[in-house]
Amino acid sequence: MNTNWLDWAIDYGVIGILGVLSVLVIGIAIERTLYYRRYDIATATDLDSLKLALSDHLTFISAVASNAPYLGLLGTVFGIMLTFYKMGQGNAIDAMQIMTGLALALKATAVGLLVALVAVAVHHALARRADVLELRWKIARNTTTNSAGQETA
Repeated sequence: MNTNWLDWAIDYGVIGILGVLSVLVIGIAIERTLYYRRYDIATATDLDSLKLALSDHLTFISAVASNAPYLGLLGTVFGIMLTFYKMGQGNAIDAMQIMTGLALALKATAVGLLVALVAVAVHHALARRADVLELRWKIARNTTTNSAGQETA
């Protein structure tokens, strides 16, 4: 049985998906950062619409952060299965081939963890920025209400 397609699927399939996800996370991070910089909190009419505008796309980043290690682990399991299959097909067991196969399999987990770490850091930074903007909106609303002579709760 030809297993070259499985080698390709592990290297370019799983790791490729993780690469695409990391590019998407970085792209969303750039978009959100630029959005937060130019967003005028005075345009928000109520707290719910402000939260909705500020939290847009953060769920995707959170999902990548949560699931990237699992995708990497899936690639590792495929790689280990492939290594064992190749060992079973040959008569002689070569330690170098086994170690090479296992090292390549673990590469998928390492990439998955790296993507997850970046996504977690980006998510926390963006969520913090959104919280700061929300608090600034609340402070501005309280200041406006107080200066108009109305009581605040």
